[in-house]
Amino acid sequence: MFERAILHLDFDAFFVSVEQQRNSALKGKPLIIGGTGARGVVASCSYEARAYGVYSAMPIKVALRLCPDAVVLRGDMEAYSRQSKIITEIIREEAPLFEKASIDEFYLDLTGLDRHFGCWLWSKELRQKIIRESGLPLSIGLSVNKLVSKVGAGEAKPNGAQLVEAGAEKSFLAPLSIRKLPSVGQATCKKLSFMGVRTVRALSQIPPLLLQREFGKPGLGLWKKANAIDDSPVMPYTDRQSVSAEQTFQEDTIDMLFLHGQLASMVMKLAYELRQSNKLASCIAVKLRYTDFNTFSKQRKIPYTASDGVLVQQARELLDQLYERRQLVRLVGVRFSGLAPGCPQLSLFDASEKEHRLMQAMDRVRRRFGYGAVGRGG
Repeated sequence: MFERAILHLDFDAFFVSVEQQRNSALKGKPLIIGGTGARGVVASCSYEARAYGVYSAMPIKVALRLCPDAVVLRGDMEAYSRQSKIITEIIREEAPLFEKASIDEFYLDLTGLDRHFGCWLWSKELRQKIIRESGLPLSIGLSVNKLVSKVGAGEAKPNGAQLVEAGAEKSFLAPLSIRKLPSVGQATCKKLSFMGVRTVRALSQIPPLLLQREFGKPGLGLWKKANAIDDSPVMPYTDRQSVSAEQTFQEDTIDMLFLHGQLASMVMKLAYELRQSNKLASCIAVKLRYTDFNTFSKQRKIPYTASDGVLVQQARELLDQLYERRQLVRLVGVRFSGLAPGCPQLSLFDASEKEHRLMQAMDRVRRRFGYGAVGRGG
């Protein structure tokens, strides 16, 4: 019996599975979802493509060199979001408490269910219901915390189920590669490998103070993960529809360079918030208030994105369209709406790999030291 029971649901190659459901001729073929332009990146790929070494965030041109026979489709976030909403409603009807971690990942808190039904039996029945009603492959992991459940679902792929009994968390993780631990990136794995650490067991045996010395504050997090320690709660799902920010100036201004700078600063901060909550925006609006308090706004639909570059460009274009009266401005604001769950790279179908990696690196610094720790040049 679990004192605490956390179930992780993870859909297998979600975008690929949705496309194969829409077109059965794609099943069994190496399939890549991503940008079709020269600078596009891989957002998702089938297991057949992965066998050639293709992976998410890889430049499309590199992926096609590895797998020249792959079918490449541009992502359809509208379709993926619709399917995600259907799945969310199924879970909402069944689960006592759930968190939507991304467009295709969920955590469910089943604590106490053992007294009435049995967490594992309930979990398997829920999985079968979701597969039956969505038609998509789904892997699940059940354990005492989010960390081990997520790793368990990963080990169950494709389309499987993994139960990690209470008390068996450390022994389950021990033989696995350190790459299997969530949020342990390539640079960290490389440094640990140089230290002779390649398995979770070896990592768990390193004193936490040594890891802190080598990795800073995240070193303690590494030690906790290796020892299957995770008390993070399942956060109740709320369907937030928009995020916004505005700035009222101490002195009204007609300096467009200043206005563009203020707007870009707000846009990038909101975009960072979107990425941290695994959200993408499909609509952007800019608001302008003149010195006489007359207020105007303009909005436009955009492809789903959380990219700084894309959103700043759109916001600046809207501001230029709005600023027609050549009067002093007292306030400028921006709002992102039409939000949908999704990982940041999904919005970068045609973004450069360099821009994508820069944004990821900046976000890592911000998570560690705060948002103001790093910013872009002018």
